[in-house]
Amino acid sequence: MKKVLFVCLGNICRSPAAEGAMVHLIKQKGLEAGFLIDSAGTSGFHEGDDPDHRMIAQAKLRNILLPSKSRPLLKSDFEKFDLIVCMDKSNFSNAKRIAEDEKHAAKLRMMTDYFQNEDLKKRFHEIPDPYYGSKKDFDLVLDLVLDACEGLLKKIHE
Repeated sequence: MKKVLFVCLGNICRSPAAEGAMVHLIKQKGLEAGFLIDSAGTSGFHEGDDPDHRMIAQAKLRNILLPSKSRPLLKSDFEKFDLIVCMDKSNFSNAKRIAEDEKHAAKLRMMTDYFQNEDLKKRFHEIPDPYYGSKKDFDLVLDLVLDACEGLLKKIHE
């Protein structure tokens, strides 16, 4: 079983979108039994909260469900998960501080590492936080995480 954890700051926008997109793609391919997918935040600001209602609404338009509850990234996640995928450099750094050693830190990756679309690779080095933005910002995040999740799924399911 492959275990992937997606990480952003509050675990209410980007990482639940990535979790939902990955689960959606895995289900489309009939691979549910081979994966454990989750999300977390490097802060506990929103612990126990549903994903942002705007992200839920935009994801639903794409038939992507976001059922998770916000939770903080834990030291134990570095033991439990094979790969911990961060949405931006700040959260990568914060996650690295939570890691107990280099073995755990070696599990960290950036979401943008998995882009397939060449234009996205050139234009985006992080997944932007849509929290203070508009509907189009939430749509952009979904476009980005879907492309990256496709690339990630190809990479780990070869």
